[in-house]
Amino acid sequence: MAVYTEISDEELETFVAGYDIGTVLSCKGIAEGVENSNYLLRTSGGTFILTLYEKRVNPNDLPFFLGLMEHLAERGLGCPLPVHARDGQALGTLAGRPAAIVTFLEGMWVKRPTARHCELLGEALARMHLAGADFALRRPNALTLPSWRPLWERSEARADEVAAGLAADIEEELDFLEANWPTDLPAGVIHADLFPDNVFFLGDRLSGLIDFYFACDDFLAYDVAVCLNSWCFEQDLSFNMTKGQALLTGYSRVRPLGEAETAMLPLLSRGSALRFLLTRLYDWLNVPPGAMVKPKDPLEYHRKLRFHRTIVDATGYAIALGGREFEVSP
Repeated sequence: MAVYTEISDEELETFVAGYDIGTVLSCKGIAEGVENSNYLLRTSGGTFILTLYEKRVNPNDLPFFLGLMEHLAERGLGCPLPVHARDGQALGTLAGRPAAIVTFLEGMWVKRPTARHCELLGEALARMHLAGADFALRRPNALTLPSWRPLWERSEARADEVAAGLAADIEEELDFLEANWPTDLPAGVIHADLFPDNVFFLGDRLSGLIDFYFACDDFLAYDVAVCLNSWCFEQDLSFNMTKGQALLTGYSRVRPLGEAETAMLPLLSRGSALRFLLTRLYDWLNVPPGAMVKPKDPLEYHRKLRFHRTIVDATGYAIALGGREFEVSP
């Protein structure tokens, strides 16, 4: 999240007046991420998050994102709840941008997750997958296999400016994934971006998930692969198998992975690593004017991709094969 669209006091007060949340006390920009403009909004009625959706977000997708948060919250999953205006709508317009107000979720994200955090994350991810099973709206994943090559072509000419040989390596990986990507794994609503900064904890309790603006329909195990990449590598980019087994044990306790999902996890992890390598590479080479944050290093995910290539089967991630749970250390 960041701030790309500034709003005047008059615009803000007029917008908030359309809601039953009181009057504005303060509104401060949140300088994280690279997608939307986000503000911490305090009113006489409470604390909220105000989001203005920038040009990279398709306005037609917003009913899916906001509806999904409501759906999951109604089924007991901790997540922000969209606030409806007096006209009954959860989506409005502010400063020429689509905008929404959601409830404030208490908690903090952890910069150095432990195995226990990974276990709780796995459980929450599986609960989200089960809770989303009867969500009526559909949204195809806009950042999966068919979109990777077009995205790559927008960065290919300059990729070796980031690292020598990167272009050839990405091209080889794309060829491999296009030839081997699965087609028939269990699918449903996934978060698709469940990094540590999108998961809040209160003490030793997971309080909720945020930032559903990449959520879509795809293979459920792909979401697990995203989390293996984002939660189970150390700062030196070595894979921590204790965290891997904790995450997978937590997930399987709620929703056991099937044999086909288990077999495909190394391939899905390669695909997840390539997806974030490609989007980070594009952002690295195309920093938006006025961005308050530096784009994330794409080479982190190049290193992770190279690790996944060494995994022969899913036991490399310490999966509980045959239904056996692993013991998890805190």
